[in-house]
Amino acid sequence: MRVGVFTALLSQFPLDKVFEKLKALNISTVELGTGNYPGDPHCNLSMLDNEAELVEFKKKLDDHGFSISALSSHGNPLHPDPAIAKGFQEISKKTVLLAEKLGVPVVIDFSGCPGDCETAKFPNWVTCPWPPEYGDVLNWQWDKVVEPYWKQHGKFAADHGVKVAIEMHPGFVVYSPETMLRLREIAGPAVGCNYDPSHMFWQGIEPIKAIRVLDDCIFHVHAKDTQIYETNLPKTGVLDTKKYSDERNRGWIFRTVGYGHAYQWWTEFISTLRMFGYDYVLSIEHEDSLMSADEGLTKAAAFLNQIVIKEQASAAWWI
Repeated sequence: MRVGVFTALLSQFPLDKVFEKLKALNISTVELGTGNYPGDPHCNLSMLDNEAELVEFKKKLDDHGFSISALSSHGNPLHPDPAIAKGFQEISKKTVLLAEKLGVPVVIDFSGCPGDCETAKFPNWVTCPWPPEYGDVLNWQWDKVVEPYWKQHGKFAADHGVKVAIEMHPGFVVYSPETMLRLREIAGPAVGCNYDPSHMFWQGIEPIKAIRVLDDCIFHVHAKDTQIYETNLPKTGVLDTKKYSDERNRGWIFRTVGYGHAYQWWTEFISTLRMFGYDYVLSIEHEDSLMSADEGLTKAAAFLNQIVIKEQASAAWWI
């Protein structure tokens, strides 16, 4: 297990500066965004058609001693507007091709969310089965939109030797372990999850127990925490649509690791990941609205490195 960083939080810096900052934090693994929602300029898809640029990029990584844990193209490939959906799909497809060229094993994406019918303009995230029309919408989404696209894209990824890790996220058809496994059954074994425990906490899903449900379909992990505000929950519930910046009034917000759940929780989380075969990267994602990116990154790196180093020392002693 090793600590990495999703570099979107450092998008204001050139890649050389990013490497410099991360080396100082004892980190040498990065997750790079290629387009769609992540605003990360550090990995350009133009490398697909420019061999010299690709060679130069690989050399920069080698010279700085860095590896790439995943390429991220989080988007909505099922958007009801065909033009918007096509744009998301093209970037996701090109990201798989670039991952193949770079030897990166994992591409991270969202499952997407369709509208409620063929003529819809906006996505429609269904969260309950009643009144009956909600259930009808949900069935239509999975049968007519989700299944055709993900059967094709899952095969495309497999054909190119790349795994697609879906981030279970509110607003999309895959947001829980159950919906993740449903998608995997459709798309095949090349599709699994990018496991972000922060998206489980707010739903009342205990992330450590959910590892046992997800088992071998965890391909990548985001290190991000959630703080639940019990005082506000009786008013807001967990389906809270207020902006994340309205921290005082929300039922929950995303936090830097260790600020939602204590050290002991994270040690058990990491140990359980190992137990179920995940021994890859804990990629820090910063979305803590109460800390600057620099503060959140620094604290998260120190917190996780301490756990990982202790675990490695314990494993070495046992061997």
